[in-house]
Amino acid sequence: MFYKVSKADEYLFEGKRKRLVEQLRIKGIKNEKVLSAIEEIPRHLFFDNTTARPALLDHAYSDKALPIGAGQTISHPYTVAFQTEQLQITQGEKVLEIGTGCGYQTAVLLAMGSKVYSIERQKTLFDKTKLFLPQIGYSGAKLIYGDGYKGLPQFAPFDKIIVTAGAPYIPNDLLAQLKIGGVMLIPIGEGETQEMIWLKKTSATSFDKKVLGNFKFVPLLQNKAGVR
Repeated sequence: MFYKVSKADEYLFEGKRKRLVEQLRIKGIKNEKVLSAIEEIPRHLFFDNTTARPALLDHAYSDKALPIGAGQTISHPYTVAFQTEQLQITQGEKVLEIGTGCGYQTAVLLAMGSKVYSIERQKTLFDKTKLFLPQIGYSGAKLIYGDGYKGLPQFAPFDKIIVTAGAPYIPNDLLAQLKIGGVMLIPIGEGETQEMIWLKKTSATSFDKKVLGNFKFVPLLQNKAGVR
């Protein structure tokens, strides 16, 4: 189960979300739809009772990565906002998310009006998030328990692909599932930090590429992981 808070606490968290949005503006996030999504989504609900402590709720709207169970984290709000902004999502686009986690990035993508297909390899997180997101009003995403390196060829091509864990290389399967003209964001690197790579598919075999700076992610692992 994920944390629930009282109605009285909600007012406090609304104020914290507004302050977080102002911090993201200062850090360079400009897309108003992205900022509106961050302001709307109750990040404090995305923590797992089995690993989080109530004290962590005090940090829910700080720009920090925090534990969510199964050795995974909820990404920094700035990282979520940055990746989402760089995707330049428009209403109705098909977006493949690699690494559902607790579903926070998924909720942001849904709030942006995209059709979300999301893969999670950790069975415990998959089972919780599949139930949790509709409970807080973010339904409509197709969540799949599987190997993110393989993508979802049965639903391809995708307008956008977002990878939310650090990969040692760019999986060829994901490149193949991106439509021509589509954009992928993927952090690449095996150390403590990774380079955020932006790719735009210009033909069946060619891509434009940019490096957008260094970020910290948990590793993108292959194959499914069972229940812990």
